[in-house]
Amino acid sequence: MPELRKDPVVGRWVIISTERSRRPTNFTPAPETRGSDFCPFCPGNEDKTPPEVHAVRANGGPPNSPGWSVRVVPNKFPALQIEGSLDRRGEGLYDRMNGVGAHEVVIEGPRHDQNLADLPIEHIRDVLAAYRERVVDLHRDRRFRYVLIFKNHGALAGATLEHAHTQLIATPIIPKILQEELEGARRYFELKERCVFCDIVQQETAEDNGRRVVMTTDRFVAIEPFAPRFPFETWILPRRHDAAYQTTTDPDECLDLAHILKDTLQRLNRALDRPPYNFVIHTSPVSDGDLEYYHWHLEIMPKLTRVAGFEIGSGFYINPTPPEDAAQYLREIAVEA
Repeated sequence: MPELRKDPVVGRWVIISTERSRRPTNFTPAPETRGSDFCPFCPGNEDKTPPEVHAVRANGGPPNSPGWSVRVVPNKFPALQIEGSLDRRGEGLYDRMNGVGAHEVVIEGPRHDQNLADLPIEHIRDVLAAYRERVVDLHRDRRFRYVLIFKNHGALAGATLEHAHTQLIATPIIPKILQEELEGARRYFELKERCVFCDIVQQETAEDNGRRVVMTTDRFVAIEPFAPRFPFETWILPRRHDAAYQTTTDPDECLDLAHILKDTLQRLNRALDRPPYNFVIHTSPVSDGDLEYYHWHLEIMPKLTRVAGFEIGSGFYINPTPPEDAAQYLREIAVEA
């Protein structure tokens, strides 16, 4: 029988439709279309992007030259523009402001044929560190309230270039989804005086539970959430309470995060034949880095189903794969050490 499940953070209900249950082997990604042979993110084309704002070069070298392993540049076609003032204003009952913000691209590696899951753990650590460095820098701009880190992998997930990359967008407002998470977490804390995400980590990793755990490390846990919107939706959460992603500066902790991210992406790739996916990092707003009721986390969402009229009209999501089944399947996948 189908089951309704309620997300404990935002209160969103989802439908686990066992009548539509699909085995993981039944999810076949649609073929990706190949774009132009020219890639502005490949080494030697540094002059085809805006000047870099951050880069990792093991052997040194001047900015905007080859020899980098990770490179961050402003998006050539930004969703928001860095120049200008917000100029908040009203028009009757409507509110508007100028489209001020920052839009950057983290080029994850020099090789066009390597994806994030293919990179060595130490390289993934450098990519994650680049996220942190850019968030810290963008937080200095008092116009911005939030910095969203997100990755579109594959054309069906919204990627317009094949070369592996992540994006950061700084906005002058807190996104609605984040606001819902913050409000839900605050309500839970006011009721129980505990962080809901900490309680999720504790319950999911309890010895007599673990049904939705994909893998654990000393500092992080990867789980299938209790009420997932999508098949094989996977969350990575720090075990210790930490509201802000950019405070993850301990070298061992950064390496541990790189390890569990690589492991999780490899499991999804092998289970689902390298699916397109999105991931986002949800962290506290610019001015609220030490919230006792919020807990940063990374959400990975493979693109295996489509959002259609029912989801758009109702706000419900229909997921044909129970998270317990997805977690068991992913646990059984063999991955590289």
